[in-house]
Amino acid sequence: MLTRLYIQNVAVIRKAEIRLGAGLNVFTGETGAGKTILISAIDAVLGERTARDMIRTGEEKAMVSAFFEDISPRALETLRELGYDEDEGGVLVTRELSASGKSTSKINGMPATASILKQISSLLIHIHGQRDAAQLLSPERHMEMIDSFGRLDSLLEEYRTAYQRLRELEGEIQRLAMDDKQKAQRMDMLTFQIGEIEAAGLDDPDEEEELLARKKLIGSSEKVLEALSLAYTALKGEEEREGIDVLFDQLTGGVGVAGEYLASLAPMASRLEEIGYELEEFAAELRDTLDTFEFDPQEQSDIEYRLDQLYRLKRKYGEDIPAILEFCQNAREELDQITTGEERLARLKDQRQQVLQQAEKLAGELTARREKAAADFMARVEEELAFLDMGGVKLSARREEKPLAPDGADSITLYVSTNVGEEAKPLHKIASGGEISRMMLSMKNVLADRDDIDTLIFDEVDIGVSGRAAQKIGRKLAEASRGRQVICVTHLAQVAAFADSHLLIQKEVEEGRTFTRVRELDQEERVAELSRITSGDNITLTALENARELLAHAQQAKAGK
Repeated sequence: MLTRLYIQNVAVIRKAEIRLGAGLNVFTGETGAGKTILISAIDAVLGERTARDMIRTGEEKAMVSAFFEDISPRALETLRELGYDEDEGGVLVTRELSASGKSTSKINGMPATASILKQISSLLIHIHGQRDAAQLLSPERHMEMIDSFGRLDSLLEEYRTAYQRLRELEGEIQRLAMDDKQKAQRMDMLTFQIGEIEAAGLDDPDEEEELLARKKLIGSSEKVLEALSLAYTALKGEEEREGIDVLFDQLTGGVGVAGEYLASLAPMASRLEEIGYELEEFAAELRDTLDTFEFDPQEQSDIEYRLDQLYRLKRKYGEDIPAILEFCQNAREELDQITTGEERLARLKDQRQQVLQQAEKLAGELTARREKAAADFMARVEEELAFLDMGGVKLSARREEKPLAPDGADSITLYVSTNVGEEAKPLHKIASGGEISRMMLSMKNVLADRDDIDTLIFDEVDIGVSGRAAQKIGRKLAEASRGRQVICVTHLAQVAAFADSHLLIQKEVEEGRTFTRVRELDQEERVAELSRITSGDNITLTALENARELLAHAQQAKAGK
């Protein structure tokens, strides 16, 4: 659950550290005090998109951090799969926003992308507001709710595996199912391509590099011959000039004679003798190279022709010789598939029929279980709505059959009749904000035990209701907080009275600027705040007494008395 929330420089909130506990946590405050900003800040730390105007005027950066403790095993497993570990028994999610529009996010001090942030946060906390209500009531979500309520995940996954295999088989069949003319044309093309590549004799993957090197050498042959001749002459000399070998012989002889008398020169004499042998080897190698260094004039033309041939093959079949050979292998395999295609096509069609039967069987099981789950779901939601003073509401699920799709063969839309005798209409056409709020709360209560999200946030779920219905919403929120943390932003005293922790969002003016402060209220402060919500700034003794009675009644209701 979310135990600590820190907000800095977000709109009118300069700095706020909020501590939250288990059970029902309620936020109240005057209009404009920052209740909406609080939800926006939580949205930001969950990875949602943010606007630059979120940053407090005059500041360059804003920061929101949330610390979660006692997280679910599923969230912990996902966290570890993504490369993060628990830190001090929990998860610290931080997001920093800059005036330039950039943002940075971290999980337990390690960088995290927006997608990772959303993936982790979605397992830790869920915000339900008017935006969420619109999604909840959209037809696209109805079947998801039915599947969740009916715990159909494993069956749906089994069906999707069969459906995916069916699509793969249909794709293979389509690729093989050519008419005779198409097959003949394709076989001719493949045969030509294979023949052209094989005729080129691409046996050496390094051939092109070797040809280019040989071409460069031939182009520089005169320079190479001149350099070889110069080196050989320097070593062996010529008619009018002695070479290095003669001078070296003199050096060797002089050191040898001196070495007979100076023992210290003996090693030098020995080494010079070895160098002399090496010079002789160098001279022989240079002579051999000069004797054999010649080029057939046709060789350069042959190299140019071969390089041009390789260039044309590369333009058609791949960037280098290995890629061309891979293309050729693929072409051989495709040609073989077409040649033996009729037999393979028959096998694929048999497999497709078997998988189709399996998919249809699983889709039928999904349909049957969805119909039962939908009936049970509608009945449970109607019970919740009756408690919330909407006893005349009747729900129904209308199913339409469709071709096999990733989610089965069903299209389900929820319909509602809000008054006795009225024609049922699609759920998303409910106009009243109060009806939408109570409908959403009822559905969420029914679906509450179908997930392991530890923290639920309800943003003004009581909008459009008052009186006894509001009190019942408070009671339902209290029920939802048994076993999980619930955070609620409300403007109704009847709802706030059920809080286990009541936090006040209060704006103050200092030095001509507005600041927002968040603090937890004690019992007497709660009485005063409930009185303010009910009666406005003119708080009387009667208003205070009514607030105490409201608190006492809520506590009794929570205790089941």
